[in-house]
Amino acid sequence: MKRLLVTLMTVLLGLFATACSQQDVEDEPQFLDVQLTANPEKAELNEEITFEAKVTYGTEEVKDADEVKFEIWRSQAEEHEKIVVEHDENGIYRLNKSFKEEGTYYIIAHVTARSMHNMPKSEFVVGSPSEPEESGKSTEMDEMNDHDTEGGH
Repeated sequence: MKRLLVTLMTVLLGLFATACSQQDVEDEPQFLDVQLTANPEKAELNEEITFEAKVTYGTEEVKDADEVKFEIWRSQAEEHEKIVVEHDENGIYRLNKSFKEEGTYYIIAHVTARSMHNMPKSEFVVGSPSEPEESGKSTEMDEMNDHDTEGGH
């Protein structure tokens, strides 16, 4: 009888541990991740550059984002071009674009999906690099971050 009770307790503890570990995996928070790339990172004038945003939510490839928009500008420029991008394949949102002016450029992928927003930024060069962004010059992303921290001094 004692042996049966020990065996039963061991089985119950094993089932409990398995249930808890499965629940821990299910309860782990999921995050919207965006991997932004420019290929090539250094291009010549009028050479096509492929921009890709690989969007995932946990381990899931996001093929139905609410919005994916690429914001592109040349360093020091006041005007930023914003281009809505559609899903291509396997959670990748892709844009092919060439540039007629040399310089250092920046791209931000504005991605909204699963009630979350992610805005990774990347730098690339067309022809010869130009002056980088001034550290004091604010972008849309900087302005959003400043707004979030106002009054919290």
